[in-house]
Amino acid sequence: MAKRRVVSPTVKRKDRLPPGQHWIQYPLVYDIVERVPDFDIEKYRFKVWGEVENPIELTYEEILKLPSVEVLADFHCVTRWSVKEILWEGVPTSEIVKIVRPKPEAKYVFVYCLEGYTTNLPYEYFVKEDSLLAYKMFGEPLPKEHGFPLRLVVPQLYAWKSAKYVWGIEFRKEDRPGYWEERGYHMVGDPWKEQRYWGD
Repeated sequence: MAKRRVVSPTVKRKDRLPPGQHWIQYPLVYDIVERVPDFDIEKYRFKVWGEVENPIELTYEEILKLPSVEVLADFHCVTRWSVKEILWEGVPTSEIVKIVRPKPEAKYVFVYCLEGYTTNLPYEYFVKEDSLLAYKMFGEPLPKEHGFPLRLVVPQLYAWKSAKYVWGIEFRKEDRPGYWEERGYHMVGDPWKEQRYWGD
């Protein structure tokens, strides 16, 4: 049976290339550490908590058994490059929402990553149809440099919100800046509004 595929609104927009961006062929790799450690997939646990009715903790194998989707989306980095039509596969964030049942006061999401990175985003972007927790890229297991074992992909925001090496999702009442947001990056990061830094 063919896997359900979502074509992101980023591909369908008339103004497909956000202002200040240029196309490149393949996404560049950035990390906050010089060397990303090897992660023991047997010990890996994905956790969701905070303002939810049903906190969860899943192994990698349990994640792979959840309903999945393919998402075809453009990818826009705040450093002004963009890549057309990356094919991701993974668990739609709507499936996570269905399982954990966020409370009405859950207005924000805070993301924790294995190498120490964090980022934040409004709940409304987390639940977009093209947002997912990806474990494949272009039909292959997610390469380590692009976020193995799990990458949050939020195509409608700048790519620093698409956090790599994700292990935790916290649903919050109040917003909280993550790693780059603490260093002056925008709290939302909409590429079409050029929300690159505080004050944009």
